[in-house]
Amino acid sequence: MIALVTGATSGIGKCTAEEFAKHNYNLIITGRRNDRLQEFKKELEEKYKVKVYTACFDIRKLSEVESAISNLPGEFKAIDVLVNNAGLAAGLAPIQDGNVDHWERMIDTNIKGLLFVTKCVSKLMIERKKGHIINVGSIAGKEAYANGNVYCGTKHAVDALNKGMRIDLLPHNIKVSAVNPGMVETEFSIVRFDGDESRAKKVYEGFEPLRPEDIAETIFWISNRPAHVNINDVIIMPAAQANSTTVKRNA
Repeated sequence: MIALVTGATSGIGKCTAEEFAKHNYNLIITGRRNDRLQEFKKELEEKYKVKVYTACFDIRKLSEVESAISNLPGEFKAIDVLVNNAGLAAGLAPIQDGNVDHWERMIDTNIKGLLFVTKCVSKLMIERKKGHIINVGSIAGKEAYANGNVYCGTKHAVDALNKGMRIDLLPHNIKVSAVNPGMVETEFSIVRFDGDESRAKKVYEGFEPLRPEDIAETIFWISNRPAHVNINDVIIMPAAQANSTTVKRNA
């Protein structure tokens, strides 16, 4: 079995790749930081004795995605599971004060990148009449919150695309699922706040957020349901979080 995980150099993507490796899946791991990819490849191969192929490219660029997928070695083309994990939030400002560069990064990564990878990989799955695509969304794709405007918009798009993919790929025996987490402590907030670690740390203070391992375990569980079962959609939250903005923090 082969799983392709995008954004596999940190956070949810990295933990997801390791979760599949634990269960003897060979892996295609992708990201833009080649040094991290190579280090992670070595770690997975030594620890779990699986085969790992790295593909360093920018999912925002269709030509790079097409090249990476078309040039996969033959033994890695039979992809059983695609985890569309790569995504980000950039900035937290009201719409009138939004940074257009932030907007474009989120739209290009969270929507276009997901589409580009899905387009290329789904064709390989269609040839085999087999596969499972799991899209990592967010609670921000189920509701909106103050100053989250464009990020929420991109994750609402992922929610809609997940439903559309399920319809379009149904005739080809391809499952499509989504996992929508609440607050997960990863590099997410550091990226959102342009590297401001002190500001990012405050996001998770006073309660226990989800860990990336929690999401990875859920993704693997979804991918290993019986053939007649598809988990369309999952929302997973910390016990201390009720919705996007309601969190029970310790005094």
